[in-house]
Amino acid sequence: MPDHEFAVWAPRPELVRLDVDGTLHPMTRDDDGWWRAVVDAAPDARYGFVLDDDPKVLPDPRSARQPDGVHERSALWQPSPDAWSDAGWKGRSIEGSVIYELHIGTFTPGGTFDSAIEKLQHLVDLGVDFVEVMPVNAFGGTHGWGYDGVLWYAVHEPYGGPDGLIRFVDACHDLGLGVLIDAVFNHLGPSGNYLPQFGPYLSSGSNPWGESINIADAGADQVRRYILDCALRWMRDFHADGLRLDAVHALVDTTAIHILEELSTETDALAEEVGRPLSLIAESDMNDARLITPRENGGLGLTAQWDDDIHHAIHTAVSGERQGYYGDFGSIETLAQTLRNGFFHAGTYSSFRGRRHGRPLDTSTIPATRLLAYTVTHDQVGNRAVGDRPSQNLTAGQLAVKAALVLGSPYTAMLFMGEEWASSSPFQFFSSHPEPELARATAEGRKREFAEHGWDADAIPDPQDPQTFQRSKLNWDEVGVGDHAKLLEFYRSLVALRRTEPDMADPWLDDLRTDYDEDARWLVMHRGTLAIACNLNSEPVDVPVAGEVVLAWDAPTVGDESTRVNGHSVAILRRQVR
Repeated sequence: MPDHEFAVWAPRPELVRLDVDGTLHPMTRDDDGWWRAVVDAAPDARYGFVLDDDPKVLPDPRSARQPDGVHERSALWQPSPDAWSDAGWKGRSIEGSVIYELHIGTFTPGGTFDSAIEKLQHLVDLGVDFVEVMPVNAFGGTHGWGYDGVLWYAVHEPYGGPDGLIRFVDACHDLGLGVLIDAVFNHLGPSGNYLPQFGPYLSSGSNPWGESINIADAGADQVRRYILDCALRWMRDFHADGLRLDAVHALVDTTAIHILEELSTETDALAEEVGRPLSLIAESDMNDARLITPRENGGLGLTAQWDDDIHHAIHTAVSGERQGYYGDFGSIETLAQTLRNGFFHAGTYSSFRGRRHGRPLDTSTIPATRLLAYTVTHDQVGNRAVGDRPSQNLTAGQLAVKAALVLGSPYTAMLFMGEEWASSSPFQFFSSHPEPELARATAEGRKREFAEHGWDADAIPDPQDPQTFQRSKLNWDEVGVGDHAKLLEFYRSLVALRRTEPDMADPWLDDLRTDYDEDARWLVMHRGTLAIACNLNSEPVDVPVAGEVVLAWDAPTVGDESTRVNGHSVAILRRQVR
């Protein structure tokens, strides 16, 4: 068996020993808190670390593979020398692209990387550019959303482990699809979190999901390196084309160089090294464009960020929902303003927060393509009490209006799996914590949270019930049936129009114009010579724009000066240039 060097950063224990396939070996400590040992080990040896007098063998914080779950020994792993066939993949920028967010466990009945590969041609036919996978790092249990990861370097074994992820990324690249991986660095999950026993991974602060990660307190240098190395590893070792960074507003960094700036710098260096674009997309609740402002201009230099204001403005105007954080949205005027400005809350009062929120976006220097627009995300479905999709509450025409506003906009567009055919499957919050007390607390906490907001507690799905997970799987039998098929074809046409129409390529919001009528409930978004006329009313309306019909949900009646758009419908017209 070949020699293998094992290393672990563990400044807290006085003694660390290495367990390889049941045999203990001594380790030596460096001045910086790293423990090391060189031991003969099989290529797939199971190993872990024993800290002080506690007999439990703990997994490696930088484990590449956890065959038996996050509570057990790690396994040595190296990819096969011939694992990759994507040498010809040159990558692409995400700006202005169409991204498709999916959850590996519910995208297909099989719930694995290999079964997801079988559906990639559907995405190619749809015309998307990138697949964004919800977190695939190792977490407690067999199934869950993935945001409770505890071993960030390992790939969730039930999905297919690291070898499965390689096959998935390789297959995507072979079909011309980029891959983005959702990475969570703002908290650790409650099941299998042994990192605090090794070192000061947690800070004294907290966020809604648990204790915060130590990126600015004493001992933070190695924790920051742990995060940065993990992020870069997804792009270097697994050939991902970028990351979606979860809830970056929860990364409280008081140091002079924010960890996101550090990550963007190192990501750019890696992109230069591998010879292809690498992108960082932030999920942020701050409405602060400094995230996506270039570093040389005083920003953090990320590529793009999610924009919930656009989602809220579209969803509330179409659906009429106004509860919770939707309270400031709902009018056609608000929709028009948000489409033109990127942010609705831009130093303005937020009734949900009870304070001013956000800052204005400089639309003359920040292109719209650095903001992601979407009609729905995993959050905007799964964090509803019963995980119901818009397709379960809206007409097909209303869904078409929402799609046209997103895909017809200058923003980088993102779809959530199944929305393109109005999937009837909910996407509910599900978990599989193996600890009975944690499982019970998760279920009871979910019911209590929504009961406080007026929901019937008995109607809230139990996250631990396996059927909650099963109900959330897409039903692919719907794809070619009735309105499902009609909506899918409409989505395909919108994506194709986005690619082929020169007027759709303009990334600057200063060139976007809107007209609307609050009482009649119509809005027109102008993109050069194209006019996207949306009727949010259930009855036909006359919209003061005319021209050649390029695409429509229901055939409109075009006059000399106006167009009659049917109820809950949208028509894209090419205006005559005079």
